[in-house]
Amino acid sequence: MPRRRRPTAALVAALAAAVSLSACGGSGSGAGGRPRVQLALDFTANAVHAPLFAAVRTHADHAHGIDLVIRRPAGGPDALKLVAAGRLDLGVLDIQDLAIARERGIDVVAVGALVRSPLAALVARSRIRRPRDLEGHAVGVSGLPSDPAFVDAIVRHDGGDPSRIKEVTIGFNAVSSLFTGRVDAAPVFWNAEGVALRRRHVAIREFRIEDYGAPAYPEVVLVTARRTLQREPGRIRAALLAVRDGMAAVDRDPRAAVTQIAHEAQTPDTGLIAAQLAAVRPIFARDLALDRAVLDRWAAFDARIGIIGRPLDVGRAFAFGFLRAS
Repeated sequence: MPRRRRPTAALVAALAAAVSLSACGGSGSGAGGRPRVQLALDFTANAVHAPLFAAVRTHADHAHGIDLVIRRPAGGPDALKLVAAGRLDLGVLDIQDLAIARERGIDVVAVGALVRSPLAALVARSRIRRPRDLEGHAVGVSGLPSDPAFVDAIVRHDGGDPSRIKEVTIGFNAVSSLFTGRVDAAPVFWNAEGVALRRRHVAIREFRIEDYGAPAYPEVVLVTARRTLQREPGRIRAALLAVRDGMAAVDRDPRAAVTQIAHEAQTPDTGLIAAQLAAVRPIFARDLALDRAVLDRWAAFDARIGIIGRPLDVGRAFAFGFLRAS
């Protein structure tokens, strides 16, 4: 599975233009007169999304009085743009994208976590025993500014000198670039590319970001526009409760989740989907909870390594305790 794309400044500028549009909202009625909640994926359907699809498959959404409609990404910044403009109710977002969007003035708010740990890792061929061993070697980067920031943070934390690493732009082709030996390492998601490489029998080592200075932040979050949260808190809460039930459904029947994700992703490789789901299931955020202390440390970490210019206002960026609110 290719890496999720992250917005650049140009894309976030497009979001800023989008929020000036009048919002037509994701509201409306679905089958049976239930309110419809539209949720935008961040990327092609994959194992991280299993609880969302399970919520629909098991009718957990109906049990909470809504019709949950999952929208596939059309490309580029469309999903975040539509959520920010209030045209869709919820979106799946990498937490780094949330930081970048908010730094650029996009008032989207995280209301729940899908996973409770980072997915980012520097994956290297097995001859690289530790991050500082990458001095003098080629490391693939996608071309996005977040990649060098993560590489630098991991290598520096291990006592290495990032300036002695040769960066090679490989786009979103980390698996093939590592498989062919074009590069010796690349920043990827360990639950996706890491699993794919092992299934191709590539001997690798994973240097996960939380082992090299990062707090255990939730990599993937559910976001909404602040005005959507203010206008329709009941619908947003019902959707989150349905997703929480979807988490339990995945635990009860992971095979059904694999079949559904493979269908949604239009791939016959159920073995890969099963392996990726097995990798990520242990870190699903089953209560969707957001931890203020962890996120304060994450915001400081992101600013320190240069993902954002300064720590964001965590209290504004996250709706802590939203599910517990009456």
